Parts: sequence; C-alpha cells; structure tokens
Amino acid sequence: MFKRALLIAVCSLVAVTSVARDVDGLIKKKSMHSVSVTLDRLEGLLTKKGITVAMRWKHSEKAAGVNIKMRDTELLVFGNPKLGSHLMTSKQTAAIDLPMKAIAWKDDKGQVWIAYNDPMYIAKRHGINDRPEQLKKMSGALDKLTSKAASK
Repeated sequence: MFKRALLIAVCSLVAVTSVARDVDGLIKKKSMHSVSVTLDRLEGLLTKKGITVAMRWKHSEKAAGVNIKMRDTELLVFGNPKLGSHLMTSKQTAAIDLPMKAIAWKDDKGQVWIAYNDPMYIAKRHGINDRPEQLKKMSGALDKLTSKAASK
C-alpha cells in the first residue's frame, strides 16, 4: 500500500513539473490551479523575493471587451534589474524581451499552463555569450518560481 501511494505521489509530482517545449524558446509547465490563481501565486512569490511586478494583463477580459470570446489567458510582466540589466549591457536589443513575462492560460481541454521565455533562448536570440552567471541565476529562479506557482 505504501509503495503504491509513493508511486502515485511521485507520478503526480512529475506531471506537475513536466516541461513541454512546443514553441521555440518557451518553457511551458502544467499548472494545478486556475489561470488567475497560478499567476496570483507567481506574483506573490516574485514580490516576496523583491522582484518588481510591472503589470498584469488579462487578455481574455480585453478580448471580451471587444466581443471576442477567448479562453482564460493572463500575462504577468516582472523584472529584476540586478539580473536583466546585465543582458542589456551585453546587447541592448535584449531590452525588447525584458522585463520577463509569464503567461498562464487554459487550453481547449481545460488544462491550465504557465510559460515564460527561456533566458538562454533570449541570450541566443541576441547573441549574448558573456553573461553565463546571470543567465544561470535567471534560469534557475524562473524554473523554481514557476514550478512553485503551478504545483499544489
């Protein structure tokens, strides 16, 4: 009985933290929460870490305002100048991809997802190859924070 419960718990954890990469440069994870709760959780975690939250945009509400039906979709814009500024001082064009963004949405099967741009993809896109420490920190922090936001 214990082994079965342990197996179910491990499988559940793997399902929550599984990462899908079906869009180049996008890290996508399943969420165990609604769209709003997923981003509420992420926003709280970011704020607790001292990371600035610049904006929350509810795409589905904006679409409804012009009579376009859309599944729940929300965007959170946030940044940490201690890390992001280093990318921009390497290649200023990186500013088009910063501050960072996370999007949460409900797909056509009812599954909620959270996704963000992979910092390594941003670096590759802009030819940044001289900021490995900052990229490692950004990648690790985003992975941990989004995983926590998406899990139970």
